[in-house]
Amino acid sequence: MTSPNHLNALRAFEASARHKSFAAAAEELHVTPAAVGQLVRGLEEWLGDSLFHRANSGKTRLVPTELAEQALPDIRAGFEKLSLGVERLKDGTRRSVLTVTVSPAFAAKWLLPRLHRFQAAWPDIDVHLDTNHKPIDFSRERVDIGVRYGPGKWKGVVAQELMHEAVYPVCSPQLLRDPHRLQSPAALLDETLIHDLSMEGYDGFPSWGGWFRKAGLTDADSSRGLQINNSAAVLQAAIDGQGIALARGVMVHDDIVSGRLIRLFDEVMCASSLAYYVIHRPEVTHVAKVQAFREWLLEEAGLSCRIPSAPAL
Repeated sequence: MTSPNHLNALRAFEASARHKSFAAAAEELHVTPAAVGQLVRGLEEWLGDSLFHRANSGKTRLVPTELAEQALPDIRAGFEKLSLGVERLKDGTRRSVLTVTVSPAFAAKWLLPRLHRFQAAWPDIDVHLDTNHKPIDFSRERVDIGVRYGPGKWKGVVAQELMHEAVYPVCSPQLLRDPHRLQSPAALLDETLIHDLSMEGYDGFPSWGGWFRKAGLTDADSSRGLQINNSAAVLQAAIDGQGIALARGVMVHDDIVSGRLIRLFDEVMCASSLAYYVIHRPEVTHVAKVQAFREWLLEEAGLSCRIPSAPAL
C-alpha cells in the first residue's frame, strides 16, 4: 500500500467500525459504500486477517473482530493527533479559531456577558461558540475546549474545576413589595415554586425537597409548581414574577447583582455536589489558544465566585 491509500483505508476502517456500516461510513466520508468496502478489503488483504465479522441479515451486519477492537483506540488517537497537527498548520497561516462548547443556559447567563473581555485581551482569536446539551465527541466535532456541569469525570477529556455553587431561592423584587410576604422559609409553601429540571437524574443536584429539608421543613410538599428544563428559563420566569425559583448560584449571580432578582433566606445553605469544569482533550493542553481561554475562564470564575447575600426582610 502507498501511504495515502493506507491512511484512506484506515479512515474507512475506523468509520465503518464506529458506524458498524459501510453505507454510514461512506456518507460520513463522502464516498460510495463500494469505495469504503474496497478500501477495507484492501487493508484486510495487506494485513492478512479479517477486521469485521460480516452478516447478510440482521440489524448489525458489520461487527469489528477482536483484533480490530484492540487496534481501534490507537488508530483513533493517531487521527486525533493528525487533525491537531493540521489545525496548528492552519493557525500559522490565518486567524486562530477557538471552538468552545457550553450549555445554552451557561452561555446566556454567565459566559456571553463576559466574553467581550476575552476578545479584547485576545483579538487574534475568533471564538466559535457551540451551545449544546448533548455529549460531544471533541475530536470528531473539532471542539477545542468547553465547560460542563457535573461530577467532573468525562471519558477522554481532562477536567479542571472552574466553579462550585450553592442553590437558593430567588424572586422578583416585586414579590417583596408586601413587607409581610416571604418572612420565613415556611411562607414559600404558599407560593408558586419554580423547579429547575435541567440536571434531573443527576445524584447530588439539589431540589426544592432537599432545600426544604435543610430549612427544617421535613414534611413540606415541594412537588407542585412550574417545572422547566432550562436554567436560564427558570430564572427568566422568576424575573417575570411567576414564582420563587430554586436558583443555581453561578447562573443567577449577575441577576442578583443587577437587582433583577433577590436572594431569599441565605441562612439556609444547600450546596450542590456537582460543579462547573473546564474540559478539553489531553493533547491540546499546551496549545496556546486553549491555554489562553482556560486561564481566562479561571480568572473570570475567581471574580464571580462570591455568593450575593440575601437582604434583610
